Order: sequence, then C-alpha cells, then structure tokens
Amino acid sequence: MPPPLQDSVALVTGASRGIGRAVACALAALGAHCVLTARSPGGLEETDDLVRTAGGAGCTLLPLDLEDGAALDGIGPSLASRFGRLDILVHAAATLGALTPVPHATDRDFARSLAVNATASWRLIRTTSPLLLASPAGRAVFLTDAHARSPVAYWGLLGAGKAAMENLVLSWADEVASHRRLRVNLFDPGAVATRLRAQAMPGEDASGLPRPEAVADAVVALCLPGSARHADLVTPATTSTHPDRPTRA
Repeated sequence: MPPPLQDSVALVTGASRGIGRAVACALAALGAHCVLTARSPGGLEETDDLVRTAGGAGCTLLPLDLEDGAALDGIGPSLASRFGRLDILVHAAATLGALTPVPHATDRDFARSLAVNATASWRLIRTTSPLLLASPAGRAVFLTDAHARSPVAYWGLLGAGKAAMENLVLSWADEVASHRRLRVNLFDPGAVATRLRAQAMPGEDASGLPRPEAVADAVVALCLPGSARHADLVTPATTSTHPDRPTRA
C-alpha cells in the first residue's frame, strides 16, 4: 500500500531545526517531497541528511530570510514551474523578537517581529494559494503562540505579530471554506524544547518539556488528505476550535 502522502509536495518553513525540522522529517516519512526553507543552509542540509538517513528521497532546499519579500513572492511560481503543484504548507518559522516593555521596543525590533511573524504569513498565503486550491487535498498549517490571545508583559512584540497572523489565517480560511478541498488551520504547540523556547526562558530546565518530535505528529495529522478540520486552533492535547469560531466540516 503506498504511503498516504506519496507524490505530494510539501513546503515547510523554519525547517532547519525544531518543530519545522521534525515536521519535515515526518512528512517525508509519509511519502511527501519536502521543500524546506530557513535562513541557515547548513541547518537545511542537516534536515535533508536526516530525511535521507531515514530512507527518504531527499528534499529541495530553499535558503531564504522571511524578511525578503521578493524571495517569498517567488516561491509559488517556482514551485509551479518545478513541480506543477503544492499540496501542503506548514509555516513553522517564527522570531521571538525582543522581550521588552512595549515603550522600549526599537523600530527594528517591531519591524522584524511583524515581518517574520505576520507579513511573511500573508506573503506565503498569497504566493501558495493558487497551488493549494488546485490540489486535490490542499492543507495549510500555521504555527502560533498563546501570547497572540493572552497578552502578557514584555511579550508584546511576539504577541502582536502572532495575533495578526492568526487573524489573516482565519480570514483566509473563511474565504476558502466553500472550496472544500483546501483545509487551513492554526496549530499552537505550547511549551516545547526548542531553541526559541530556550532564548525566551534561558534559566528553564527543559528536560521535562516535550521534544519537537512529540508534537510533529499532531501537525502532520492536519496535513493528511483525510483530515476534515478547517479554521481551527489546534493543540496537541485538545480538539477545541478557535474561540467563537465554528468548526467547518
């Protein structure tokens, strides 16, 4: 029996480490050809090595900075030219930004947080939407953070960027709800032992936190052709929807 994602093409951002890397490996194990993006070419090569070591056919590596709008805008046309399709988008990349009082944030801190956590999501939606809509089972998953919904002192930059991203993603999900074949969801992994978490909580004992691989399966489940979830905020431990939004079958 062929793997469930055989012949599909998946784009994974932030794939050089952490949850993005774990998701890419899991998707590849199910037969997807993964196109991996991140700023670090070396990190992407390490992810590709893991895929190949596990028996996968290897990935397409696309090093880029999410602040580079022109590079992001070119992803859709490039995928169309090379593969003629895109079936899965997992946007796992993010930046912590500065943990600082709001009045102390610099112009650069604010601009980068919005560029990476919000504007990049909009550009990815815009450039990949035609291909995802054309897929027989298009799937898009955007990783988010609880600070988008629960503002906390010093986390304003991350929260603002992710809140904007959530609004964009759920608005898009509502716009394509009648399409039926394309499913769009948010995924909040919670506290996970990643480098971003270590940057935010440098004194924390991370030994008790779940590893990225522990939450990757929940992301991948949203990418499978049989998944009917749409316009939801999903976590590893719950099936509840985004507050005040109905589940769309």
